[in-house]
Amino acid sequence: MIVLGVDPGLRVAGYSVIAVQGRRHSVLDYGAITLPQQTSVAHRVGLFYDRINALIKQWGVTVISLETPFLGKNAQNFLKLGYVRGALFLLSYQHDVVLHEFSPRSVKQAITGFGGAGKDQVARMVYWLCPQVNHVSHSDVTDALAVSLCACFFYM
Repeated sequence: MIVLGVDPGLRVAGYSVIAVQGRRHSVLDYGAITLPQQTSVAHRVGLFYDRINALIKQWGVTVISLETPFLGKNAQNFLKLGYVRGALFLLSYQHDVVLHEFSPRSVKQAITGFGGAGKDQVARMVYWLCPQVNHVSHSDVTDALAVSLCACFFYM
């Protein structure tokens, strides 16, 4: 099983690719997709789609994993996030890949054992669970790794 975890965003989107064999996992790829703010939302969604599509093809992804969204302070951001999430659903359909959504609380529970954990606690556990991962500058990447690991644990 190859899990693609995504922390979608219109400015920066984190991603990670994890292979699962039996009860073991190994990180194949991870990083951030930085999308140019000066371009239209449609253009950024297209760039996001192209990059995720390439990752699915490159690694033979069998599962896409992401967090369910929550309505924060800005409803416009919440709506715009729906565009990149829609791209993930379309890619899931096009590649016949299973898509799993996990609540933020479920991801935190799976990674730290506590559903109310903070981002720093989640990041520390991600580094502990994946020692081959170098410390990254974007929390979007550690969030993507966490959601990938959550899916891995779901299937183990």
